[in-house]
Amino acid sequence: MPTGTSSSDVTATGVARPGGAGRLAGHTVSRVGFGAMQLERLHGDRGAAVTLLRRAVELGVDHMDTAQFYGNGFVNKLIRDTIRPEDGVVVVTKIGADPDPDGPLPLRAAQRPEELRAGVEDNLRSLGVDQLPVVNLRRLDIGPGIQPAGDQVVDLDDQLAVMTAMRDEGKIGAFGLGSVTADGLRRAIPAGIACVQNAYSLVTRDDQDLVELCAEEGIAWVPFFPLGGAFPQMPKVTEEPAVRDVAASIGCTPSQLGLAWLLRHAPNVLLIPGTANPAHLEANVAAGAITLDDATLATLDAVPSRSADIRL
Repeated sequence: MPTGTSSSDVTATGVARPGGAGRLAGHTVSRVGFGAMQLERLHGDRGAAVTLLRRAVELGVDHMDTAQFYGNGFVNKLIRDTIRPEDGVVVVTKIGADPDPDGPLPLRAAQRPEELRAGVEDNLRSLGVDQLPVVNLRRLDIGPGIQPAGDQVVDLDDQLAVMTAMRDEGKIGAFGLGSVTADGLRRAIPAGIACVQNAYSLVTRDDQDLVELCAEEGIAWVPFFPLGGAFPQMPKVTEEPAVRDVAASIGCTPSQLGLAWLLRHAPNVLLIPGTANPAHLEANVAAGAITLDDATLATLDAVPSRSADIRL
């Protein structure tokens, strides 16, 4: 370890943490992590997928976000076979949906308590572990994404009961919530919430009150769609004129600027940008080193926010 460097400044493999150090469910992790969903695109080139994951570890990524329903188990098995215990990677999974490859959307809601338990068991098997460090329950209270209906409209207290039970049983180390409202989060805080995953970016800041509440409570804020949405109706950070202008002036890409803004915006933000492209992976990690002065930050803060609550 270099002189003057503390153990929290570097990963288990001795790499400087991109974006600095953050906290997640009692673990110290790099603030720039990796979302594994897009690895589905490499289903036909497993070697390229393995290389990408190994490169992420080399760059200092030690927080990876996955789910059994990513590629119907393909991504989890890839992580199981590629990430080594000595890498010190905190692998975070999610439940609340199941694959539905023949449906109108590739996912269907799986919100009932017995489905949540089955989702945890599926993730345990495909990742080949005895305990999942962190499991996020995607609630579907808000968009973007699928809507629960019928018996998939489940009371939060029933879900918290099964998540707490699985934590007590040792199947999961901690749990978080996703696509949750402010009221839902406040109800869940007494159960011990490690993180929140909602859609949030420079151009979709509806949940600013949740960001602040999480910061007060020591809860990690892990935004998905950190650069805006994959859906056509959602605004995109990279299309904002102010973002383009600032990025050009400081010598980075609009995508990097959008990620850097999130890191500067709140101290509890942990990023999990996803990609299947090695160059994009390196660019995302490099965003952790971008500094923004107060004037630049004020320019970006002035970009108008638009809703991400798009239902499919």
